[in-house]
Amino acid sequence: MLMKCRFTGQTDPGLVRSANQDSYYCDPDGRFFIVADGMGGHAGGEEASRIAVETIQQYLEANWESPESSEDLLETALIKANEAILADQLDNPARQDMGTTAVMVLFRGDHVWRAHVGDSRLYSFRGDTLIQVTGDHTWVSQAVQSGDITAEQAKVHPWRHVLSQCLGRKDLSLIDLATLEIHSGDRLLLCSDGLTEEVDDSEIQFILSANDDLDQAAAALIETAKDNGGSDNVTVVLVQVEAD
Repeated sequence: MLMKCRFTGQTDPGLVRSANQDSYYCDPDGRFFIVADGMGGHAGGEEASRIAVETIQQYLEANWESPESSEDLLETALIKANEAILADQLDNPARQDMGTTAVMVLFRGDHVWRAHVGDSRLYSFRGDTLIQVTGDHTWVSQAVQSGDITAEQAKVHPWRHVLSQCLGRKDLSLIDLATLEIHSGDRLLLCSDGLTEEVDDSEIQFILSANDDLDQAAAALIETAKDNGGSDNVTVVLVQVEAD
């Protein structure tokens, strides 16, 4: 099935942080979408997420028509983003601890691919059902999977923000890549953890069900995150998939 998309992206610094360390990009032709959440101090986080998004964008645009498979294209784009952040760390020792998450969706040919590193998430919304597609690369997520703590304990655990993987690390070893089954009418939500820390899945589901307009839905998600505390930057990209 060939697909076309409607989409929107919005970001907000939230109510606590003075700077916005999130970055996002929506390809004007609807081919790919990126959300990145930087870390490593005021300047470092902003720079890491910016470098990641720009590097991925430029690589995908330059190689879109290449014979490279979509899986390899995505993986190479993320590896190059990691290398670009590492190079910037060497040139700017004050930013040596910076890093960033990244979550992406790519529409190429008649397939949809998704990729992520870190704890920025991808959700699928079909009918009135919300499904978390990606799994967080965090210490607590691993602890839940191994049975060391419960999912409820993970929500308030003091280590819940400790990432097991991110871009900007020499030991990057896990990039989650997979095809994504898409139906006409599905909505995809890419977001930073500034949303999911403040707004639980049931609230996200309710907001998406109540707002057919993408811009209104994105704004409602961000405002709800701020109403619930707004302790971090909040970035939302919404993609409505339609059969062509």
